[in-house]
Amino acid sequence: MKKLDAKRFNKKASNPKNKPDEIIKNLKILPGQNIADIGSGGGYFSFRFAELVGKEGKVYSIDTNKELLEYISNNVKQKNNINIILATEENIPLPECVIDLIFMRNAYHHITNRIEYMKKLKKLLKSDGKVAIIEYKKKGGLFGFHRPPGHYVIPEVIIKEMETAGYKVEEQYFFLSEQSFTIFSSKT
Repeated sequence: MKKLDAKRFNKKASNPKNKPDEIIKNLKILPGQNIADIGSGGGYFSFRFAELVGKEGKVYSIDTNKELLEYISNNVKQKNNINIILATEENIPLPECVIDLIFMRNAYHHITNRIEYMKKLKKLLKSDGKVAIIEYKKKGGLFGFHRPPGHYVIPEVIIKEMETAGYKVEEQYFFLSEQSFTIFSSKT
């Protein structure tokens, strides 16, 4: 079942209507960077990030679902720069101050205590590290197409929670039709 979920997640992430190339371009990823892909799903973005950071960089493909991580592990081409991390909301086993970019796509709404969680993540970032959050917007009507009710967080709430957790907005992008896309940095 999870293999089908992983393939479905990757198909949706790679769909041109979801603009993955434009997302990647706006993340400004450089060779040698370390990226934490939190809620990595089927690994589509982890695979793309691994190509961009090269041999000197690292991608931490992080999820709470063991089967999805096994799918990534079985399909990764460059095993030397993708690290598979099984995490819980309480624990992401990474060293402090090593991450250049935390990337969360359609995962923010799954976190129960988001402010405390984001405070914990802040410790993982380098001093100039960034957090990119792509999250579903609220759709009109009772149900969203292919999306259960409650699987979204409006951008204003994300920004308020992130500011409370000690971050500030660096960039906001408006090219995604179903999602918000905001990049944050630590407040200094």
